[in-house]
Amino acid sequence: MTTTSPRESRQALTLSTIAFTICFAVWTIFSIIGLQIKEQLNLSETQFGLLIGMPILTGSLVRLALGVLTDRLGGRLVYTLTMLAAALATFLLGWAETYAQMLIAALGVGLAGGSFAVGVAYVSRFFDGRKQGTALGIFGVGNVGAAVTKFVAPFVMVAFGWQATAQIWAAVLVVTAILFWLLSKDDPVTSARHEGKAPLRSMKAELAPLKNGQVWRFSAYYFFSFGGFVALALWLPHYLIGVYGLGVKTAGIVGAAYSIPASIFRAWGGMLSDRVGARMVMYWTLFVSAACAAILSIPAGVSVAIFLIVIFILGFFMSLGKAAVYKHIPSYYPDNVGAVGGLVGMIGGLGGFVLPLLFGWLKEETGLWSTCFMVIFVLVIGCLIWMHASIRRMDRAAAPQAA
Repeated sequence: MTTTSPRESRQALTLSTIAFTICFAVWTIFSIIGLQIKEQLNLSETQFGLLIGMPILTGSLVRLALGVLTDRLGGRLVYTLTMLAAALATFLLGWAETYAQMLIAALGVGLAGGSFAVGVAYVSRFFDGRKQGTALGIFGVGNVGAAVTKFVAPFVMVAFGWQATAQIWAAVLVVTAILFWLLSKDDPVTSARHEGKAPLRSMKAELAPLKNGQVWRFSAYYFFSFGGFVALALWLPHYLIGVYGLGVKTAGIVGAAYSIPASIFRAWGGMLSDRVGARMVMYWTLFVSAACAAILSIPAGVSVAIFLIVIFILGFFMSLGKAAVYKHIPSYYPDNVGAVGGLVGMIGGLGGFVLPLLFGWLKEETGLWSTCFMVIFVLVIGCLIWMHASIRRMDRAAAPQAA
C-alpha cells in the first residue's frame, strides 16, 4: 500500500508516461533514419536489421540492471540519469560516419529503452493492487513514442538529414530529463529509506523470484506482445516500401498509424486486466493474434486494404497483451517489481532485437516478405500452448487441495 495522495500518484504517472514517450521515440529512431543510412552505406538486409535492432539490444539487456537499481536507489534518480546518458549517445550518433561507428552509437541510444523497467518500478509504488493494472497500462501508452518518430522524423530527415534528426531528438530528451527531475518526487519506499524507516534489502532477496518458471513464462508472453510489437514497428516501413511500393513518408505515416492503437489501447488493456483478469485478456490476445498472423503469412500476399485492417487488429491485441503481462507482475511479486519487471522487459526487448534480424535473414534466404508473419504465428502458438498447459497443471494441483 502506498502513503501518497491521489494528486501525487497522478503526477508521478503523468511525468513518467511523458518521459517514457520521449524515450520510446528516441529508442525507435532508426526505424526512420535507418532507411537513409541504408541507402548511404549500401547496407544489406541483414546489416540493416542489425542496425535498427542494436538499440533494442541495449535497451533490453540493461532493463534488469535498471529495474534492480530503481528498487534500491529510486526511480527519480535512475530515470533522470538514464535519459541523460541516452541523449548523449543520440547526439554523438549524428557525428558517426562508418557502419561500425553507427553500431556503437546505436548501443548507447538503446539506453532510452531501458527506461521502461525504471518507470514500471517507479509508478507501481504509487498505486495499490486494485489500480496497478490501469496505472501501468497508462504508463505503457508511452509506446506511442514510436508513432511520434514515424510521423515527424520523415519530414525532419528529408528537410535536414538524418544527422540533424538524431541531434534534435537528443535535445528533446535532455529537456525531458531536466523537467522530470525538477517536477517529480521520490516514491514512498525510497522516501522511507531516506528517513531510515525502510531497510535496504539484500541483492539475493531482490533476485530470488527470477528462478521461478512462472517469471520466464511471463517473459515469453512479453517476447511476443512487446518484442513482436517493436519488431513490427521497426520493420513495417521497410515492409510497406518493399511489398506495396509506398514512399518513405507514406510508409512512415502508416507505420505510425499502426503504432498508435498498439500503444494507446494498452491503457484499456490494463483496465480490462483489473476488471476481468489478466489471464482472460492473455487468452484473447493469443487467439486473435494467431488468426491475424496466419492471414498475413499467406505467401501470395493480400491487398493493401486487407493488410492494413489485419495489422491494426494485430497491433490492438498486442497492446492488450502487453498490459496483461505487467498486471501479473505486481500481483505476484509486489516486493520485486523492479527485478521481475526488469527481466520480463529484458526478454521482451530482446524480441525486438532478435526478430528484425530474423525477418531480414529470412527475407534474404527465401525472397518472401511474409516470412516475418510466419515467425509471429509460430511464436504465438508456442505461447498459447505453454500458457494453457501451465494453467491446466495449476488447476489439477488446486483440485485436490479444494477437495
